[in-house]
Amino acid sequence: MDSIVQLMSDPANWAALMTLIVMEVVLGIDNLLFISIITNKLPESQRRRARNLGIGMALILRLGLLAAIAWIVGLVDPVIELFGKAFSWKDIILIAGGTFLVWKATKEIHHHVDPDPDGDVMVGKAVTMTLSTAIVQILLLDLVFSIDSIITAVGMTPHVPIMVVAVVVAVTCMLILAAPLSAFINRNPTVVMLALGFLLMIGTTLVAEGFHVEIPKGYIYAAMAFAGLIEGLNLLTKRSKSKRKPKPE
Repeated sequence: MDSIVQLMSDPANWAALMTLIVMEVVLGIDNLLFISIITNKLPESQRRRARNLGIGMALILRLGLLAAIAWIVGLVDPVIELFGKAFSWKDIILIAGGTFLVWKATKEIHHHVDPDPDGDVMVGKAVTMTLSTAIVQILLLDLVFSIDSIITAVGMTPHVPIMVVAVVVAVTCMLILAAPLSAFINRNPTVVMLALGFLLMIGTTLVAEGFHVEIPKGYIYAAMAFAGLIEGLNLLTKRSKSKRKPKPE
C-alpha cells in the first residue's frame, strides 16, 4: 500500500482528498441531524454522552468498513432478483434504512403536530425514550449512512489512506458541530420540523436509490440549503420583531 507521503506528492490525490472531505462532511450532516433530534428527546444529563457515543460509533463503523474494503465493494453485486430487477446487499440496506428513516421522521412529525399524542398507537409516549433506545436507533442509521459514505469514497479514489483521512476529518467536524446543532434545534421548535422534513426527504432518497432510481444529490442538498436559508430569514424576522416590541411599563 502506498504511504500517505507518496500519495500526497501527487496533486490529483490532494484534489481527491479535498473533494472527498467535502462530500463526507455533507453526508455526515444527514447523520448528525438524526443524532441531534434523537438525543434531544433524552434527559439533558444524557444528551452529550449519547451524542458522543453515536458519533464515536459512526467513526468506528466507517473505519471498520474501510478495513473490509473488498467486502464493501462486493455489496454492489446482485444477490436477488424481484419483479425483473436485481438487488444487491447495498440496495437492500438502503431500502431498509430509508424506510426506517421515513417511518421515524413521520412518527416524530406526527408527535409534534398531534395535540394529544399520548394516546396515539403510532407515536407512543415521548418519555419512553431511554439512552439504550436512542443508541440502538442511532447505531442502525449509523450503519446505513456509513455504508453509503464508504461506497461513495470507494467510487472517488482507490487509495484507502485518503479515505481514512477524509472519514476522520468528517467525523471530527461532526463531533465539533454536534453540541451547537443540538442546542440550536432544541431552542427553535420550527427548526425541528424543518430537520424532520430533511430526514423524510433523505429517507425517501435512500429508498429510491435502493430501487435504482437515481436522484442527483446536488438537487437534494440545494433544496435543503434553500429551505435552511428561508428558515434562517424567518428566525431573523422573528428576532427582529421581538426586539421592536414595546416593553410593558
